[in-house]
Order: sequence, then structure tokens, then C-alpha cells
Amino acid sequence: MPKKLITRTPRPSARQDILKTAQNLKMARSAHAYVRGSTLRFYNWLNETQASSLPEGPAIWICGDCHIGNLGPVANAEGKIDIQIRDFDQTVIGNPSHDLIRLALSLAMAARSSDLPGVITAKMMEVLVEGYESAFRPGDDLRLGKKPQSVRVALKTAHRRTWKELAHERMQGKTVHIPLGKRFWSASREERKEITALVQSAPARALLTALRHRQDDAAIKMLDTAYWMKGCSSLGLLRFAVLLDVNEQASESSDLCLFDIKEAVTAAAPRYRDAGMPRDNAERVVTGARRLAPHLGSRMLATRLLERPVFVRELLPQDLKLEIDHVSQEEALRAARYLARVVGQAHARQMDEATCRAWYTELARQRSKTLEVPSWLWRSVVDLVANHERAYLEHCRRYALGEQAVEF
Repeated sequence: MPKKLITRTPRPSARQDILKTAQNLKMARSAHAYVRGSTLRFYNWLNETQASSLPEGPAIWICGDCHIGNLGPVANAEGKIDIQIRDFDQTVIGNPSHDLIRLALSLAMAARSSDLPGVITAKMMEVLVEGYESAFRPGDDLRLGKKPQSVRVALKTAHRRTWKELAHERMQGKTVHIPLGKRFWSASREERKEITALVQSAPARALLTALRHRQDDAAIKMLDTAYWMKGCSSLGLLRFAVLLDVNEQASESSDLCLFDIKEAVTAAAPRYRDAGMPRDNAERVVTGARRLAPHLGSRMLATRLLERPVFVRELLPQDLKLEIDHVSQEEALRAARYLARVVGQAHARQMDEATCRAWYTELARQRSKTLEVPSWLWRSVVDLVANHERAYLEHCRRYALGEQAVEF
């Protein structure tokens, strides 16, 4: 068994090795976790697949990494909650079928982790296509039935969750601060100086005061900041949690809030070659977010930190991710239909009626006469499941042997 990963808060120069070890451990825990953390393997498969074998959709912003964990409840500035896409590191203007394949793979691996029979995976693909296509049928108001349990639980939790609960997860003790330890590490003096300047900037102030109807002239004070070890995709990149105190000038009351600062890097997701996108990666992320998930995109800011592009957002208690690891047959089918509809709506809101109709026609044309699942989607999922299962076992073998340089 591996030793405890973290015994003390590491220096910035020592972060990378610890982060790599944590990533390998996390991805070795299950095949589903491996799929979520091995995005590059999925992109390599897409690049090796003949474009003619997949339907070519309209040039729109896609998530690029549309797995289950990247969907969930998010709140807008007024507190309204909806299930939307919630991660945009890989967002590009590309083929919308790529998002559908990525979601299908994620759902298939979740079914396998739940020991569901293969016939359920086939049925999941059928209802996934049904849910996705429903977003593009003119005038279609498909009744998706009862929400999946995972979605109902997440929405219920989001509606009830308060800042106090969010703060309890992130802070400790009588002094309001970010607890250093396994997830949060000390920021360097230079990092603190740069972050202080960032949160005091005019764009950051505008973002802060736009939420929860704060006063434009509110005093903003940084209480604490820490490097944040969070998620496979952000390991090794800049990621900071920032605790702020927003003090209304007309009163002595304080309003604590938590900022998330994340580095934006070049997307590996395949894009349309002639697509016009922002050259700055943070601007690309924020632009994609505003197209795909207005609730979250409207709360994001593209800027720079330590001469690197970063995007910033205030964390709200209602922002949660879906957890679908062990599900029943009925729950699996509900989740596939519902989440595909969410992705379809994110795509459809970028298209006019004629484009929606044309994309729906193209999807319907690709249907097999003998199988409800389009042959291109079924072949893709079968190929990808085999590809990732094989790679996952090799990952585990190398991890057990203590080899840290695991390739994805």
C-alpha cells in the first residue's frame, strides 16, 4: 500500500511530485475514475477515428470533456438553480457528437462499476440518444419522467445548502481561515501578493458585487488564500482558494465568500480547424461557459495571475457535481436520458431553429434500421470501453509496481 501522500504542506517547488502521486492513486481506484482522469486517451481515440464515421454537427461550443462528474446543479447570480454543464477546461468550437460520445462512455463505465448487465448498457445508449435528440425536435416538450435519484438528491441538497455549510467544508477553528493539510497548501509570498492585487482589481470587484446584490462600493478584504489540490485535470496547474470579506459600507456586517482561481491551458479537445476562438485560454474557457451554461458562465472572469491565464469564479453553496457510481438498472436509464437532454439543451441554445432541425435530421439519418442506437455511437462506446478497461488494468499494474510515470 502507498504511504500517506502528504505529511506537511509542501513548498511550491515540491508540489508537482506529490500531485502526480495523488493523480495516479485516484485513477487506480476504479475504471470509472480512470475514465474521468484520462481525458487525453479519449482525445487520442477521437483523433485516430475517421471523421467520416461520426456525424458532423454544426460548429458550436462543446464541453469537450462531457463526463458525468462535469454536470450538476449550478446557481446564477440571483440564486436560481439548474442542472447544467459545470466544467469548461476543454471547451472548444467543435463537433457536438464528441460530447455525446464522452457522456455515453462515462455512463457505460458507471454501469460497469455498478455490475449492471451489458443489455442495460445497450438500453442506456438508446434512451441517451432519445434524450439528446429531444432538445432539437421543433416544439418537442419531451416528458422525461421522474428525475434520476442522483439528480433529485443533488438538487435537494443545492436548494438547502447554505454558505455556513460551504464554509464548514473549507474552514476550521475560531479564526476564519482556510485549513492547511491534505487539500489546501500554503501559498508563497509572491502568490499571495499577486492574488491580493487580483481580487482588488476592478474586474474582480465587478464580479464580486454582481452576486447577491452587493453594493458597488463594498470594501473587499482578502482574509486568506491557499493552493488548492483539486481534481485530476487541475493537478500541476495553478489552483487557489481565496477567502474574502465583503464589508458593506453602510453597516458593520460582513459577507464572507470563497473565490476559486484556476489556470487555463491549451485545450486538447479536437476542434473545427476554421473555428474562430479567443487566443487567450482563459477567455476561451469563459466564452465557452457562457454559451453552454449561462448560470455559471455569467459568474466567471478571465484574467492573469503570475503571468499565466486564469479564470475566476465565486463558489456558491449551490454549486455541486453529480455522483453516479453505483446505480440500479432503472436509475441508470433515467440518468442517461436526463443528462443527455441537459447536454442537448446546452448545444441547442447556440443554434437557430433551422440548424436544430438540420442537426436532428442528421442524427436521425445515422440511425440503424435494426437498432435504436446509432451504429456510430454503439461502435464508439464498445471500442472506448475496451480501450479504457485495458489501459486501466495497465495503470493499476504499473501503480502496484511503484512506477509513477503513468501515461494516459
